[in-house]
Amino acid sequence: MNKPAAPARPAAPAPKTGEAKGGSVFAAIVIPLALAVAIAIYKFVLGNPGNFQGNNPANHPLPGNYLGIVYKGGFIVPVLMSMLIIVVTFSIERFLTISKAKGTKGVEGFVRSVRQKLNVNDITGAIAVCDQQKGSVANVVKAGLLKYQEMSRERGMDKDQKILAIQKEIEETTALELPMLEKNLVIISTLASVATLVGLLGTVFGMINAFAALANAGAPDAVGLANGISEALINTALGILTSAIAIVAYNFFTSKIDELTYSIDEAGFSIIQTFAAQHGEERVHGAA
Repeated sequence: MNKPAAPARPAAPAPKTGEAKGGSVFAAIVIPLALAVAIAIYKFVLGNPGNFQGNNPANHPLPGNYLGIVYKGGFIVPVLMSMLIIVVTFSIERFLTISKAKGTKGVEGFVRSVRQKLNVNDITGAIAVCDQQKGSVANVVKAGLLKYQEMSRERGMDKDQKILAIQKEIEETTALELPMLEKNLVIISTLASVATLVGLLGTVFGMINAFAALANAGAPDAVGLANGISEALINTALGILTSAIAIVAYNFFTSKIDELTYSIDEAGFSIIQTFAAQHGEERVHGAA
């Protein structure tokens, strides 16, 4: 009489719905807060009367006063500043998240240690290495190793079914762990494009003001012309700066995630390869 199958052990540490909600809440807080901080900096720091001639923000900035010069960029400046703050904030958040996912030591060293344990068929030792490493990569590898042990004791499945079960376990755990690493990257990638467009919009407004100053009857308004040109150039500079930082950050983090994915694939292949070799030997001995 066959024994009933044991209930399946959970593949992953825990559902990620709570973390997903936490990430959404973080984004919902950071975005409006960044805009509020940018407006406050624009009004009270950049727009401080002490930055301008005659203590009047309507006048030219004091010579060499860059705070007043940036203030002359107009109302688009706080929007671009908020985008810059968002990019920097989410870049720091992603850096901390990905660093945590790597674990306590380097990923390459961790994978090498796991492979060394697998080469001598020390599955318990490999699991202990995962417990020491921690992080998303270690969670995926540990899930595969635990499934390895489960399949080693299973007698009601053939070799191919066991290998598929281990592979499925690794894939399912990866599907739960890795998406959290890419969360909020879409915000950074969006701002990489939008910041440039917003900067160009500010440039257009600045040029409109500059040509409006030239269009005055009689002598052109020199102050209005200078302010319009300053507005155009400052918005262009802020837009390009924000976009450049966002592009660099996005490419950096995607490359790091690709490295983690490759490490997981490498460790998963080693687990499956070791199981196939060990199970094959057991079948030969059993047939003999």
